[in-house]
Amino acid sequence: MLSIATKVERIVMDSPFLSEGLRRGLINLSELARQLQPQLENDLWKPVGQAAVVMALRRVSERLPEQGTQEIVLAQKTGQLTARTDLVELTYRESEHTDECHRRLLAQHGRQRNMFLTVTRGVNEAMVICSRPLIPLVEEVFEGETLSARLENLNAVTLQLTHDSVRTPGIYHAILKKLAWDKVNLVNLISTHSELTLILDRDQTAAAFSVLATLVTH
Repeated sequence: MLSIATKVERIVMDSPFLSEGLRRGLINLSELARQLQPQLENDLWKPVGQAAVVMALRRVSERLPEQGTQEIVLAQKTGQLTARTDLVELTYRESEHTDECHRRLLAQHGRQRNMFLTVTRGVNEAMVICSRPLIPLVEEVFEGETLSARLENLNAVTLQLTHDSVRTPGIYHAILKKLAWDKVNLVNLISTHSELTLILDRDQTAAAFSVLATLVTH
C-alpha cells in the first residue's frame, strides 16, 4: 500500500499547477493539505492527518528543482518556431488495408510537397493530419475504411530542438508544463529527432506561440 508521502508526491508531480506553485512558494501548505485530505483518505483507505500531509508537501516542495535547472535549449538559429494553419485530423480504424492506404497516400502526396501531411500508426488506429486541400486525396485513399474521429480547424506549431535534446531528461515535460500552466490545450503531439510539433485548436495557437516564444534562444 502507498504511503502518504508517496501518494502526495504523485499528486503534486501529476499536476503542473501544483508543482509550479509549490516550487515558487505560492501555495498555502495547510490549505492545500486540507483540500487533499478527502482524496488521500479515499485512495489510501485510512484516516489521514492534516499535519502528515503538510509535512509530505513540504518535503516534496524542497525536492522540486529550481527553475534554472530545467532550462530548455532550442536550436541556436532563427526560424525556431514555425506554424502551419488550416489543418484537419482524421483517425481511421486499423484494417488489413491500412498499409496499402498509407503507401498510396504518401506516394500521391509527393506531387504536393508544399502541403502539410503526417501519418501516425497506432496499435488499433491510423491518424492522418494534413492541410485542408489534401482532404479529397485522403478520403479517396481511405475510401471504405472506418473513420472514427475527425477534428477541424487545427494549426501546428513546430519547435526546432538541438540534436542532443533526446538526452535531456524532462525536456518534453518542461515544455508541456509551461503550456498547461497557461491553460493551453493540445490536441496532439508529433515528434522527430530534433523537432516537436504541437497540434492545437485554431483559437489556442496565439497563446501557445506566446508561451513557446519565451523558450527560444538566439
